[in-house]
Amino acid sequence: MMSDSGTDSTPMQNISLQYTKLQRQYQQILDRWTPHVLNRWLVTGGLLFVFMLRIVLAQGWYIVCYAHAIYLLNLLLAFLQPKFDPSLQDDLMADEIEEGGEAGVSPLPSQRDDEFRPFVRRLPEWQFWLSATRASVISLFCTFSEVFDVPVYWPILVVYFFVLFALTMRRQIQHMIKYKYVPFDIGRKARYGGAK
Repeated sequence: MMSDSGTDSTPMQNISLQYTKLQRQYQQILDRWTPHVLNRWLVTGGLLFVFMLRIVLAQGWYIVCYAHAIYLLNLLLAFLQPKFDPSLQDDLMADEIEEGGEAGVSPLPSQRDDEFRPFVRRLPEWQFWLSATRASVISLFCTFSEVFDVPVYWPILVVYFFVLFALTMRRQIQHMIKYKYVPFDIGRKARYGGAK
């Protein structure tokens, strides 16, 4: 049987068409979820709860849980950091001054007279949510395979994770204080054009 173009479709073309169709449907689902921030995070929280419940009830897969927690910590740090790191900018400016060049402009305001520059995250909220959700689903599926159930003394992993979390967050908070930035919108949002 001939197709509209006059050539027979090969199995590889059929697979490619089905893959493209699935990609399009997946993107449509993601596009529908984009404006629903609270609902997205509630679903991710539910996935994390199911994952943790699976770990606790099965009493195994502690390595999967540890790797998942480290990955989420990495995502959180990228979410809290500015896209243009002022410490790297300071190092580059110091190197340039040493070489005889002029001092550049820092990406964050350093004086009261500087103009306002909004905080731009290294990892946007959407990418943070999408990566965390994908990692949670993958981790949950990994708990159904005995290959990933490596015997390990889990209290050491828990203590090590909390030490790692405390040290990295302390460093991040010191960085925020030193360069005077806050990665959150705190306070009342201004509404323009609406009734008071």
